[in-house]
Amino acid sequence: MSYDSYVSDPANPVPYRRRPIEPTYYPKGSGWYTWLLQDQRFVDHRPDVLSWQTAPLDHDVVIRGDIAAHLFASTTGSDADWIVKLIDVFPEDYSSPNMTGGYQLMVANDVLRGRFRAGFERPEPIAPNRVLEYVVDLHSQDYRFLKGHRIMVQVQSTWFPIIDRNPQTFVPNIFTAQPGDFRPATHRIYRSAARASYVDLPVWQGAP
Repeated sequence: MSYDSYVSDPANPVPYRRRPIEPTYYPKGSGWYTWLLQDQRFVDHRPDVLSWQTAPLDHDVVIRGDIAAHLFASTTGSDADWIVKLIDVFPEDYSSPNMTGGYQLMVANDVLRGRFRAGFERPEPIAPNRVLEYVVDLHSQDYRFLKGHRIMVQVQSTWFPIIDRNPQTFVPNIFTAQPGDFRPATHRIYRSAARASYVDLPVWQGAP
């Protein structure tokens, strides 16, 4: 097949960090302050998260500058969120006091709400099953992927509650969406020659 697909269900959203999620100001400590560093393996088992990774790197790869994900995607709904995470996968034999082998460290991330693909001033529904290009701005980063590590990209369509749930049915205002508007939808991420989804990395070619 020229695509990978998953079913995104607003009733069963992907959490943004491992459950149970403590209150932000929990007296016994909260993971809120360090959630961006949390091992992303806690979502590996979920069928609504797609992952792709490189082979172990044979040399260090340094990125410096702006990162953008270009997704050629479709949905059976009329709206969708596209969440992209760039991840550093540590070797299986890695060991440190804070990280175990295979640790998945998030390096960059963000979300594009499909209705705003043409700009925040013009929210538009998505035509069901139509393949469109979505550009997800992952901002800038200065980071070194070390030799022996892998570069991973994850795509999902919920990230609750850091991102509010998209009903996946286009409504004028998501905050007034009714329970019946929240529906599962099948999303496809294309990887054919004509519709090749990719992440544009600013690989630095300077001296080590």
